[in-house]
Formats: sequence, C-alpha cells, structure tokens
Amino acid sequence: MKPATFDYLAVTNLDEALEALASDEEARILAGGQSLVPLMNHRLSRPSLLVDLNGLSALDIVEVDEEWVRLGALCRHRRLERDPQVAEVSPLLAEAAGHIAHPQIRNRGTLGGSIAHGDPAAELPAALIALGASVRLRDGEGEREVAAIDFFEGFFSTAIEPGEVVVDVSVPRAQPGDGTAFAEVAPRRGDFATAGVGVVLRRDAEGRCTSARAGGCALSSVPVDLSAALEPMVGHGALSDDLLREMAARVAGSFDPIGDAHVSVEDRAELVQLLLLETIRTAWARSEGSRG
Repeated sequence: MKPATFDYLAVTNLDEALEALASDEEARILAGGQSLVPLMNHRLSRPSLLVDLNGLSALDIVEVDEEWVRLGALCRHRRLERDPQVAEVSPLLAEAAGHIAHPQIRNRGTLGGSIAHGDPAAELPAALIALGASVRLRDGEGEREVAAIDFFEGFFSTAIEPGEVVVDVSVPRAQPGDGTAFAEVAPRRGDFATAGVGVVLRRDAEGRCTSARAGGCALSSVPVDLSAALEPMVGHGALSDDLLREMAARVAGSFDPIGDAHVSVEDRAELVQLLLLETIRTAWARSEGSRG
C-alpha cells in the first residue's frame, strides 16, 4: 500500500510548524510516524501536508526539578524506557514504555505521538492518568495545559484542537515512599494489550498509605482512571486479603469494559481485577524500599 500524494515540510522551529498547521486544515504532524504512516499507507489518513518536527531538539528534553519532571513531546519511547534519569524520577513511565510494541517501534515512537494518537490500548496514556500528569499544548495564539484525565476524550479522540501541537508533558517527580508498577496482558510479546494497569502509591514514615492512583489501558473506549478503586487503601499500613478483595470488587464497577473478538466483556473485567492486585502488591513492595 502507498499513501496518497502529500507535501512535506521539515521545520526548524516550533513557530514555523504552527504557521504551517494554521495555513492548511488538512496538515498533520510527523514525529515518530509509527501510527500516522501506517494509517496513510492504508489511506485511512490523507494529509495534504506533513509537518516534520524531528529537527526540533527543544522538544526532545527531560527536565527535572524538586517536584516535577517535564518530558518533551519528541522523547522516544526507548529513551523513556532506558534513560536512567527517567527511571529514577518517573519509574512508572519507564516501566510502561518497556511494554510498548517492539524495540524497533520504541526507537522511533514518541511520547507526543502516542498521546496525540489517543489509542485506548496504548500504555503511556494509562500511566499518565495514574501519575496525574498534564499535557501542554500550543498554537499560534498561545498555550494551555490540560490534565491527562481530561485530555483523552473518546475513541482515538483527544483535546487537541486544530492548529495545536503537543509541546511537553509534566508528571510529579517520584518521592521517597513512592511505589509504582505497570502490568499488562497481551496475546503475544509486542502485541497490543488486552488489558493493562499502572499504579502509583505513597507511604509515610510509619508505612501507612497516604495516596494511591491507577490508570488502565485497553479496557474501554478511552484510557480510564481507576483511582477510585484504590481509595480504601489510604490510611492502611498493610495489605490484608479483605482490603485487596474490596479494591478488586470496586475496580470491576469503575469503568465500562468493552468486548472484542479476543476478549469478552466479562473476561476483561476479570483481567483488570487480577492486574490491579498484581500492580498494587508490586508497588507496595517497591515503596518499602524507597522509604529509606
């Protein structure tokens, strides 16, 4: 398959990209190309102009302060997975990135491209929801920040308006007492997830859980916030069987599972319970080590 004819522009700065997008409603951004190019080859997407951002080194950054980590939209999945600094300050993102497809795809795919595509089966959106991240968007008029939970609006649909570009993503920096974990089930290694869950929790000096959040992928038509299911854990200093059963029961009713040719609605609802308990136990154990 070959794509329909299109024009190509490799920009040297973000203003040039924004100007090009504003001049052509059918223009699309090219970053890693791991989602857009297959769509073009199958003629499911026919942009009139590709605006190539790959020369914008200012979007390929990782900046860290005491509280936040800012990740540029051009950060490759492989960098998220392998960069020791990312693993230290945002271990959930590093672990989630390692589940994305195959190394060849992770070498090219970008953080901005993944979230802009809005695939509900993608790992990074679920991790960003669990982390309470925000996405910075810019167009020719200015910029705005959107919470990750509000960014993913529907099936392959996001809050990005025409003419806007994803600039970067901000996530809270991991702190002492934090524990995170990501797990998923897929038909085969490198395939799309059948179900995935990311968890981040924090425990105080006495070992009590002070906060807990979770996000899920491949569960519904959008990445889902599963945090409400973890509320019973807050204030507890140990994971009892009763507590785990309560959280598993709550997560099953916290979203609308979808069925498909591979997994029924009932099986997907059961999968998320198993994955949630697995990630909670792992994150809890990891938080023990991070409390110092």
